[in-house]
Amino acid sequence: MNIVTRFAPSPTGYIHIGNVRSAIYPYLLARQNHGTMILRIEDTDRARYVEGATELIEDTLEWLGLNWDEGPIVGGDHGPYFQSERQEIYHEWARKLIASGRAYADPTPSEKIEEYRKQCSEQKIPFLYRNFRPTDTPEWQPGLPLRFKAEPKDYDWHDEVMGDMHAGPEVQDDIILIKKDGFPTYNFAHIVDDALMGVTHVMRGVEYLSSTPNYLALYEALNLERPKLVSLPHILAPQGNKKLGKRDGAKSVTEYRDDGVLAEAMLNYLACLGWNDGTEQEIYTKDELIKNFSLDRIQSSGARYDETKLLWLNGQWLRRIFDEQGAEALYARTTDFWPASAASYDDDYKVKVLSIIYDRLKTLSDLRTMTDYFFTDPEIDLDMLINNKFLKKISESSLEDLLKTAIQKLTDLRNWQADDLQAALNELLAETGKKPAELFSLIRISLSFAPFSPALNLTMDVLGRETTLARLNAVARAI
Repeated sequence: MNIVTRFAPSPTGYIHIGNVRSAIYPYLLARQNHGTMILRIEDTDRARYVEGATELIEDTLEWLGLNWDEGPIVGGDHGPYFQSERQEIYHEWARKLIASGRAYADPTPSEKIEEYRKQCSEQKIPFLYRNFRPTDTPEWQPGLPLRFKAEPKDYDWHDEVMGDMHAGPEVQDDIILIKKDGFPTYNFAHIVDDALMGVTHVMRGVEYLSSTPNYLALYEALNLERPKLVSLPHILAPQGNKKLGKRDGAKSVTEYRDDGVLAEAMLNYLACLGWNDGTEQEIYTKDELIKNFSLDRIQSSGARYDETKLLWLNGQWLRRIFDEQGAEALYARTTDFWPASAASYDDDYKVKVLSIIYDRLKTLSDLRTMTDYFFTDPEIDLDMLINNKFLKKISESSLEDLLKTAIQKLTDLRNWQADDLQAALNELLAETGKKPAELFSLIRISLSFAPFSPALNLTMDVLGRETTLARLNAVARAI
């Protein structure tokens, strides 16, 4: 089989991480089988259309490396790839259903339909429009809704994730195919588009499972072969009690990117959110995901969203890029994440800073808060120094003396290199009789006034002799 998958988002706003996972699995399946992935923009709901949302979708997919084979920008043999440009195609297929007696124009006013709905509610029975189907219908033309004429019966089908499924006549109804504005509903348009585009695997959220019997009836009425159906379970809120929403703390993919999450980490995390290959492996490259992916390893239950795990993965990927590709490769990712104070410093200096701080980063945006003292003298905070848990038992005069001793030792140091600095620090420990936590905390805080910093000898090496001694002297005078 020539595998053809599709990602068919609606341009109605920001792209949620749940939407993105619905793009990742079709991409992996297509690539694994040397097939085709189509990007189709389902923009027929004009009331919810958001200007610029399509470009955001394209940008997000490109950032993640989910390149499509057919669709906007790249073109293809099955366009147009915007549903709003395929209106005449849907009308042509709608006329086929009218000709076969399986669709009808519905002149019923919305107020009357609401009466029917209320009537069923009062009688405590399900509302099915087919029970109120009009008997005398006009010829269909744009401006009138077009409805499918259901012929309810039992349906059996296999879902690649949920297994063998069954539904009876009670869930099938006269669904709307074409709306008053002439645009098709999702229920109709995707059936036509998937068939014409040769889609073999339809992957979408599990929320569409209840509508599948109506889709099967449409396939049958249009004499179309069913594609393989793949229902993807919800991504759940951290509490696991509902579908994840923005109010649960999940941000858009763009927001995560702007916060310094790497594309590799986001792809890795979302691919494994509800899927695993049966091993304990947690870090996957895109190529490894393509190689190991399989539909039968997608779990049928929802997966809890865990931002802590995403940030942990991001930290792992930051270190992996540095260790495997080098400091320059990671530095190339950091352009927008340095503090404003770094603007006047050259690339070589910032690479040195990154080289000693990278293993503490969770996201690239941490650079803004973790590295400011490398570029500008920090404000002296004696309370932070005196109340440090390792220093608070030492008198202020003793701290001043200890700091002056360290200054003299470092002033006399000939070679200002990391190894020589560490040797000098070790000699200071022996000469002063202080514990490492005491001596090193005093010097570290005096240099950075930050909650933490890299290894002390590395910090002093990057700051340089002049800056290091100037800061230490300033604190000694302030105590």
